[in-house]
Amino acid sequence: MTTHDFKLSHNAFGRLVYTAANGEVHEGVVPVRAFPIGAPDDGLSLVSADGHELSWISRLSDLPDATRVIVEKELASREFMPEIKRIQRVSSYTAPSIWYVETNRGDASFTLKGEEDIRRIVATSLLIADSHGVQFLIRDTQALDKASRKILDRFL
Repeated sequence: MTTHDFKLSHNAFGRLVYTAANGEVHEGVVPVRAFPIGAPDDGLSLVSADGHELSWISRLSDLPDATRVIVEKELASREFMPEIKRIQRVSSYTAPSIWYVETNRGDASFTLKGEEDIRRIVATSLLIADSHGVQFLIRDTQALDKASRKILDRFL
């Protein structure tokens, strides 16, 4: 099935509705990125409420504008991964510690339970899980300012 063989809409309850070319309707559809960090716009699946893939989208940009906007809004509402732009300070260089950071969504603070909650994704990307399970992303450690890298190095 090509990416243009379906329609997406929302029902009265705000749930995503997928209508296939043959008229088959699925409610509660969820878009899922195959590579949310490394290639967020490449490889996306529309999955039914019971977990079956309904459609594969090779590139988000392949979708018609109206459908792409619906998918992007749906992804934004279910994906919450603030990106750390700067580490302002930490309460301690031993865990647990409170981190004060500047993110793409504003300033934030979180508790790092242990160094094991910092995971390397690729050579220069990290995921940091706070004590509540929120994932913070550092897309490129080399893009951080010198003071932020110095703090981060003490935990790696």
